[in-house]
Amino acid sequence: MGAVTGHKVVVELTSYGEQHMKPEGKIVEIIGHINDPGTDILSIVKDYDLPTEFPEKVLNQAVRVGKDVSEADCAGRKDLREWQMVTIDGEDAKDLDDAVSVTKDGDCYILGVHIADVSNYVQERSALDQEALKRGTSVYLADRVIPMLPHKLSNGICSLNAGQDRLALSCIMKVDRSGDVVDHEIAETVIKVDKRMSYNGVSKILESDPQALEENKEFVPMIGQMKELSDIIRKSREKRGSIDFDFPETKIKLDENGKPTEIVPYDRNPATKIIEDFMLLANETVAEEYFWRELPFLYRTHEVPDEEKIKQLSTFINNFG
Repeated sequence: MGAVTGHKVVVELTSYGEQHMKPEGKIVEIIGHINDPGTDILSIVKDYDLPTEFPEKVLNQAVRVGKDVSEADCAGRKDLREWQMVTIDGEDAKDLDDAVSVTKDGDCYILGVHIADVSNYVQERSALDQEALKRGTSVYLADRVIPMLPHKLSNGICSLNAGQDRLALSCIMKVDRSGDVVDHEIAETVIKVDKRMSYNGVSKILESDPQALEENKEFVPMIGQMKELSDIIRKSREKRGSIDFDFPETKIKLDENGKPTEIVPYDRNPATKIIEDFMLLANETVAEEYFWRELPFLYRTHEVPDEEKIKQLSTFINNFG
């Protein structure tokens, strides 16, 4: 195929070789020269056999189902479009999966966690469903995302974009001053996010940055209530023995040629902690609901640690007093 020394290529093996014969194969694709921008990332994509294109059947189905929310779609759903709610994500997030809302009811807080209702658009055993099952997850690489669903869905109708009607699954919890969920409702809803906010932006509001307060004045009371509620939930979890492993995550910054320029830590600021606390509480509430209903449900569990490992850990931490 005209490959030269320095090219990275995809090879199809024609022989695995024997004792005195090397493996042989034929070049089926030239990825690019080793010095070309993006060749390294494409090599990873090929190495893990990640699918970069969607079959036409899947794309056509995404176009058919990815139409704007109609009144017929809203029938039978709880209408929360009048509720004030925001999405809070990193600045470079492409798809917005979850929105949050908080109000006060006497001494209690009404916390809403609203997740895009993807299952409404991806019908079981459809071409979309089978493709998503095959991919398993979206894949996040240093300079791109290979999505599990076509962009028409993942960045469109299944992304909670501000000012747009969206179908969601909502977990609405009534939380008292001790951090206990005293009442809850899990509902199919229709929502409309008021504003897309970032972790850094919310953090500035909480630090009383004058510009941030002015730009977001209608959301400042709700953000204040979110912080109050987050502190209550966190305190309640700590009482139950929760440990906060504050491991710094990192982000790789690239220049226009795709070369890494620096590796910076992701700041875990008060805003990221608010979202963590709200998502955990929603997860617990949903899990408990289905536990008591005795319905089959998927859980991620952490098994009881191995006794030997606990003894080793005890000896180790004992040395620190």
